[in-house]
Amino acid sequence: MADINTSAMQTSRRSIANAMGESKLTRRLLIATALIFLALFLFLPVVLVFTYAFSQGIHAYFRAFREPDALSAIRLTLLTAIIVVPLNTIFGVSAAWAIAKFEFRGKNLLITLLDLPFAVSPVIAGLMFVLLFGAQGWFSPLLQQFNIRIIYATPGIILATLFVTFPFVARELIPLMQSLGNEEEMAALTLGANGWQIFRRVTLPNIRWGLIYGIILCNARAMGEFGAVSVVSGHIRGLTNTMPLHIEILYNDYQLAAAFAVASLLTLLAILTLVVKSLVEWKIARETRLADVEIGGETQ
Repeated sequence: MADINTSAMQTSRRSIANAMGESKLTRRLLIATALIFLALFLFLPVVLVFTYAFSQGIHAYFRAFREPDALSAIRLTLLTAIIVVPLNTIFGVSAAWAIAKFEFRGKNLLITLLDLPFAVSPVIAGLMFVLLFGAQGWFSPLLQQFNIRIIYATPGIILATLFVTFPFVARELIPLMQSLGNEEEMAALTLGANGWQIFRRVTLPNIRWGLIYGIILCNARAMGEFGAVSVVSGHIRGLTNTMPLHIEILYNDYQLAAAFAVASLLTLLAILTLVVKSLVEWKIARETRLADVEIGGETQ
C-alpha cells in the first residue's frame, strides 16, 4: 500500500510539472543554479574556515582552545544557551498554547509583538537594554542601590540573547497547534483529564517534533548571536566575551589562525544543528506519510 501511494505521489508531481510546462532543461538549469549558489556561498566558505583554522598545524589549532580567554568565551556561550533555551521554550509553549487554543482581547497584539525581534536590528535591541539597565538607564538607581550589575556583565548578555531568540519556539508551534485544533483536548476534558494531563498526554505528543525543531533554531541563534550581545557585553576579555565576540577580537588582533579555529567550532556546532534539524524534518515527513497511508487505508 505504501509503495502504491508513493508511486501515485511521484506520478502526481510529474503531472503537475508537465502541466506547468517545465522542460528537462528548465529543471536542470534551476537545479544547477541552486547548486552553484550553495557551492559559492555555503560550501566554499565552510571549507576555507577549516583550511585557515589548520593553516598552522593541528597543535596550533587545539592551542587556540586552551587559551584562558577562549575557554571563558566557550563557557559563557554555553551558559547563555543553557539558560536562554529553556526559558524561551517555556515562553514559546505558553504563548503558542494561549494564541492557538483561546480567544482573548489583545491576541492580535501579542502575535504582532512576537515578531518584534525579527523586525528590530539586534544592535538596537542591545541599545534598548542599555537605556533600561545602563549607568544612566531607567532602572539604574534601583540597581545601584542593591549593587546589581546587568550591562557589561553576564545578566545583560543573557537578557539580550533572550530577547533576540524568544520568537523561534513560539513561531514554530503556533501554526502547528492551530492546524491540530481543539478536538482531542476537548475529548480528554470530557473524560475528566485536568489541564496538565491534557498537555502532557495529548498536546505534547502532537507537537513534540515542532517543539524540538523550534528549540534547535533557538539554540543555534543563541550561540551565534553577535549584534545585541556586542552592545551589552563591553568586550571584557575573559569575562563578557562570547565565542562570536572572541573571534572578532582575535581577528582584529591579526591572530587569524586562532580566530578561524574558534570559528570552526561554531561552524561544527552549526553543522550539528543542521544535521539534527534534518533528522527532525525527516521524522516529521515520515510520520506524515504514515498517517496519510493509514487514512487512505481506512478510506478504502
